[in-house]
Amino acid sequence: MKKLRFVQTLATVVLCSAMGVASAAYPERPIRLVVPSGAGGVTDSLARSLAQMLSANIGQQVFVDNRPGASGIIGSQAVATAAPDGYTLLMVFPSHVVNPSLFASIPYDTVKSFSPVSLVSNVSMVFVVSKDSPANTLQEFVDYARKNPGKLNFASVGSGSLGHLGAEIFNSMAETNVVHIPYKGSPQALAALMANEVDMYFVASASSVLPQVRSGRVKALGVSINTRLPVIPTVPTIAETLPAYDVGGWNGILAPAGTPPEVVNFLQQEIAKVVKSDEFAQILKNEGATSVASTPAEFDEVIKKDIQRWAKLLKDLGVKPQ
Repeated sequence: MKKLRFVQTLATVVLCSAMGVASAAYPERPIRLVVPSGAGGVTDSLARSLAQMLSANIGQQVFVDNRPGASGIIGSQAVATAAPDGYTLLMVFPSHVVNPSLFASIPYDTVKSFSPVSLVSNVSMVFVVSKDSPANTLQEFVDYARKNPGKLNFASVGSGSLGHLGAEIFNSMAETNVVHIPYKGSPQALAALMANEVDMYFVASASSVLPQVRSGRVKALGVSINTRLPVIPTVPTIAETLPAYDVGGWNGILAPAGTPPEVVNFLQQEIAKVVKSDEFAQILKNEGATSVASTPAEFDEVIKKDIQRWAKLLKDLGVKPQ
């Protein structure tokens, strides 16, 4: 009997040790962080900062893999079909929760195909026009656009992007008709604005446009959330001209559905350490963003609520799935 108990105890110790070794082994190789948009935008910038700091903390390289196209669907599908082992992650932005209302068919389930890990940031946009625009204030632009319905254009980084939706909401609230022209990425959209190919652009990264604002190559007329940004405090909010206008976005990390809970929890805890650091907070501040870590459950709730919120908003705007 004593011998049997000894064997059982020894088996338990060996099993627990094996489980500890298996748990401690992750991560044992580099982690790929897929960004479903091109290089140069705010999501790409934040992903690279997060990856660099996360790599230093966990002792394994986290590298960014840009997979742009189809409003984020191409990159998201790559992660949805990846092995659920914690070595392929996805940095998402509002397009993720908007796409179900924009496209009749998506090759994955926006909720069920992923395991939420954590939110990373809340993001504001900057409303800019070219230096040659006759408008020097947001009200002047509204008046100008109303006098030229259908003749002005706005740039975005793609259908369903936060900039696209922010401009459509602006059109609705300002009673204007500025036409959408999507571009491959933020650098291309900003270049088009400076070349007077388009008349306005909602930039999702304050830092990417500040040099052009300070040099006078573009004019910043407003920020999209209802509080001014510390990095550009003299630029008013759009709500100061169009009361109740408040359009912001977020960035967060997803893993493929079925990723082990202990791996998800490890990633969430390590991401939270980065997001809560003063260094990362300063990086976000320069982008016109704020840090916001969350639990997987909290991020899951944000995703589900935003799917419903954007579905109603797009329906009210008359936007139908394509």
